[in-house]
Amino acid sequence: MAAGASGASPVSSVDPRSATGTPGVIPPGNPPEPHNPYLNTGNLTQPEPAPYVPAGGINTNGTPPVYQALSDFDWQSINLALNQEWIELDLFQEGLRRFSVADFEAAGLNADDRFLIEFMAEQEIGHATLLSNILGPHAAKMCTYQYPFTTVREFIDFCQKLTRWGESGVYGFIEHLDSRAAAQMLLSSITTEARQQMIFRQFQGLFPMPVWFEVGITQSMSWTLLSPHIKYCPAENPHLVWQNFPTLHVTNNPNGTDLAYGAAITHNRTSLSYPGREVTFRYDAPGQVTGYNNSYITNTTATGPAKFAMWTSQLNTTYTPLYDSGYAGDGTVKAVQPDGTLFSNLNPTLNGTIFVALVDEDLYVTPHNYSLVNSHIVAGPAIYQAG
Repeated sequence: MAAGASGASPVSSVDPRSATGTPGVIPPGNPPEPHNPYLNTGNLTQPEPAPYVPAGGINTNGTPPVYQALSDFDWQSINLALNQEWIELDLFQEGLRRFSVADFEAAGLNADDRFLIEFMAEQEIGHATLLSNILGPHAAKMCTYQYPFTTVREFIDFCQKLTRWGESGVYGFIEHLDSRAAAQMLLSSITTEARQQMIFRQFQGLFPMPVWFEVGITQSMSWTLLSPHIKYCPAENPHLVWQNFPTLHVTNNPNGTDLAYGAAITHNRTSLSYPGREVTFRYDAPGQVTGYNNSYITNTTATGPAKFAMWTSQLNTTYTPLYDSGYAGDGTVKAVQPDGTLFSNLNPTLNGTIFVALVDEDLYVTPHNYSLVNSHIVAGPAIYQAG
């Protein structure tokens, strides 16, 4: 989905099960760029409004910044981010409460590592306080949560996945906020969360940063991933307007918890999967109860059945056709992991902790208009552990 990147055009006609050719390869090339009247020459085109200050920019005229939501979009987006900060605070503390020193040490994590998790929880106190102050008295309060882990390794794996969608969820909307002042404050917190995600990857023995660019997703995709883990919330917590898509399961997801590697700054293993790998999915029908207090219902606004797997990683959205629908009953389907590189053959497009959804159309999108995919999602996203 990035200009200049291979793997950004609609899917090829190559049969994904064919023994010839490369499964999932996308032809290179992008739609033409829209017209830009600004001359990108590096020379000034307007007088400087002040010495050493080029013309342009936003909120550069000395007007005092307003660190508050300025629209419904702002408020609902930042409140979603606040719900994410609250669960991260509880999650990090819950892992330290639930598992013993012996449990952590058996997973290769010592007292210093446990203190780092404790410190990350303290960071979340600051993040939640910041966003609550921006939103005011009606900001979401902390809730009661439910988690899918029973071991330290599963706890660490869930942490690195949850911080991935928390980080990516903010990247997807931050540049669309009306309040640029609030966006700058939010950016200060999400850059810390990016470091947390890398730490949890290192605790898990994964390569800490196997991509050149971090991916952004939509608010509804982030809320779909977050909401099943929120069990109860205070009655006064505001209802979030974002969509809950039907749940998507990757039934043969590469499993980072099965690695033989222990916690370390890095290991020379940069991927867990490969282009052409057959991936199997199971997805739920819409209409399922989800979210806190059972107050949300999953739904889809797609107008047709699922036809493509939509892989979102780095700056690209890439599609591969679905096949073998119903091979083990209704709601199951297969696709292959696509091939492709971003700017260089040194950088596989799909790597790290990425997102996959099932869609009814292979819509061309770029990072700044990625929310257009929401109306085409049949199920998902799910996290795919490509590396």
